[in-house]
Amino acid sequence: MLEMTREEFEELVAEALDRIPPELTRLMDNVAVFVEDEPPAQDPELLGLYEGTPLTERGEWYAGVLPDRITIYLGPTLRMCASREDVVAETEITVVHEIAHHFGIDDARLHALGYG
Repeated sequence: MLEMTREEFEELVAEALDRIPPELTRLMDNVAVFVEDEPPAQDPELLGLYEGTPLTERGEWYAGVLPDRITIYLGPTLRMCASREDVVAETEITVVHEIAHHFGIDDARLHALGYG
């Protein structure tokens, strides 16, 4: 398995977020991004997870709620990648995939766009 510190991986996640076009990041609302070592035991290969209410489903009732949560997982990413370059690419894909869920884009559409 490829080795990388959590700090290095967090930096890759931050760099992937920085590459999101500003016109999209300005639209993101009430969402926080986290890095965790491992996903839930029931889904050990999960690379990322979006938990919250997508922007497209928020209504007038949406106020005073905790931020949506995007979690990117270090362990499965390192286990599936053969090189640092692979980790960079996979991290960017995962970050975009999870942010897309925040915007209400489902998995089927993401797979069609190459972010599956």
